[in-house]
Amino acid sequence: MYPPPHHQTDDRQKIIAVIEHYPLGMLVTARQNRPYTTHLPFIYNKETGKLVAHIDKNNPQLESLTNNSEVTVIFKGPDCYISPSIYTTEQLPTWNYIIVHVTGTVTLIDDVTVAKESMLAMTSFLEGPDPAYELKHDNPSMDRLVHYIQAFTITPTHWEGKFKLSQDKNPTDYERAKEALIRKSGASATGFINTIYDL
Repeated sequence: MYPPPHHQTDDRQKIIAVIEHYPLGMLVTARQNRPYTTHLPFIYNKETGKLVAHIDKNNPQLESLTNNSEVTVIFKGPDCYISPSIYTTEQLPTWNYIIVHVTGTVTLIDDVTVAKESMLAMTSFLEGPDPAYELKHDNPSMDRLVHYIQAFTITPTHWEGKFKLSQDKNPTDYERAKEALIRKSGASATGFINTIYDL
C-alpha cells in the first residue's frame, strides 16, 4: 500500500480489531504470473497468532496455495466520501477508509479432525457471544462437506494498517471527518470506529 506516515499504523491491537470486526478478507495469491483473489471469512487465533480459513477444493485458487507459499489477505473496514463542506478549513474532496493488509505463509491443514475444529471455531466466533446457532462436532452435514474444503492457516510475516482518517487536518476537522464516517457506516459500526480512534 502507498502509506503516507500519518495514514499508516503498525499498531497490532488496531489491526487485529479490524480483522475481528470485519473478518471477510480478500485472499490474494499468484501462480505462473496469474493473480487469484477470493473473499473468505478469516478468524485470528490469539493463541497461535495465525489466521485460519478454508477454501472450496473446486476453487482454482487452491492451486496457488501450497505449504510455505506467500499470500496477502486484505481486510476492509468502514470507508466514506469526505465532502469539503464538513470542514472548517478550505479542503478538497477525499475518501477516508480503514484497510488492513496481512502478508504471511500458508500451512495447509490435511487432518480432517483439525479441519473440523477450525470450522467449529469459526462458527463460534462468527455467531458471537449470544449464538443463535451452534455447530456440533457430530453434525452429519459437516462430516460430509469437510472433505470438499481445504482448511489452512496463515502465519503473518508482515502487518500493515492504512487508516486514512483526516489525521493531517486540525482537531476540529479531524473530529468532523470521524462523525462523517460514523454517519455513513451506521450505528453498528459506531463502537468499532470510536475504538479505533481511541486506541
